[in-house]
Amino acid sequence: MNRDFAFDLKEASGALGDLGTLLPLIVAAVALGGLAPVPVLLGFAAFYIMTALVYRLPVPVQPMKAIVAVMLVSQVPLASVAMSGVVIGAVLLVLGASGWIDRLLRLVPQSVVSGLQMGLGLMLGLVALDMMAATPLLGAFALLLLLGLIGIGLPAALVFVVLAVPAGLWFGLPGVEMTAPDAASGGDSFAIALGSLALPQLSLTLTNAILLTTFVMQDAYGERASRVTPRKLAITTGIANLCLAPLGALPMCHGAGGAAAHRKFGARTGGAPLMLGLALGALAVLPEGFAVLAMIPAVALGALLLVASADLALSKRLFDAVPSCRPVIAVTALGVVLWNPLAALVIGTLAEMIRKAVVRRVFAARRG
Repeated sequence: MNRDFAFDLKEASGALGDLGTLLPLIVAAVALGGLAPVPVLLGFAAFYIMTALVYRLPVPVQPMKAIVAVMLVSQVPLASVAMSGVVIGAVLLVLGASGWIDRLLRLVPQSVVSGLQMGLGLMLGLVALDMMAATPLLGAFALLLLLGLIGIGLPAALVFVVLAVPAGLWFGLPGVEMTAPDAASGGDSFAIALGSLALPQLSLTLTNAILLTTFVMQDAYGERASRVTPRKLAITTGIANLCLAPLGALPMCHGAGGAAAHRKFGARTGGAPLMLGLALGALAVLPEGFAVLAMIPAVALGALLLVASADLALSKRLFDAVPSCRPVIAVTALGVVLWNPLAALVIGTLAEMIRKAVVRRVFAARRG
């Protein structure tokens, strides 16, 4: 088997592992935010294919969540969405090409990284439970089925999705809700792009899409992930958004949750992102390709997301942490859930400074 690219059932299953995050946000951005489906799907296809060829590992591609969230709660001009992608892309390209991002991220303590990872896992888990809440019994059954498929060694995500689509049609299970978008309001497109979209997203991108993705990939793949670095992740994200956002693509990034999801469901090489990129490209050119994606029941996507979120939250780094670091991890994780990654980063760093001061004082007292 080619160590960089495999094209078997496990890789195909791993390719589908992140659908719980990917599809709801794509469908929401198109159906509620007003983006055209073909450029959005082609954007993800192009970025996934580029990612596969650059990293040769299942590095994920995800929608920029903060931007999608703003699109769903307010009427944002589509020009502002494109501009926000260009602004973020330019910032990340400068940070990556100059190497400044390495200096910036070296300031983040390991205990805070663990807390950010745990908090993101918990936050994704809450989203998953909300997707399953409308049909809780079916949600529990879907989760047990998925865990059973994982337990017996089948390509779980692939088999699960293949079963979920006809089951959803048979039982009339709702997919991701699609509603005709309202017309976007006018206004200063650049001001909206910078203040409402780009700045809130940058903190999430730097923590989740750059810092945590690096650690999750390196923990999972060891030396094979030596090419997955903050600098390179920033560069690939920057190039993708600078090139694709002006063409109508949804602003995109990498993501720790997606990295955990792809691996959890069987992906081990660049074959998984390459297959997913090609599949999304094929759906983009099919007349009803976008509607096919929306047919996957929300409860099934929730089950996929819940399993992946648990895998992300319960990392090896969490269990290996020394006892004095665990309060810092807990405080940081709580900050992610209650506020956002940037607030959690500040709170966690302050907590780590307090922890170090206490440890030094205790150590000095024992020596004295």
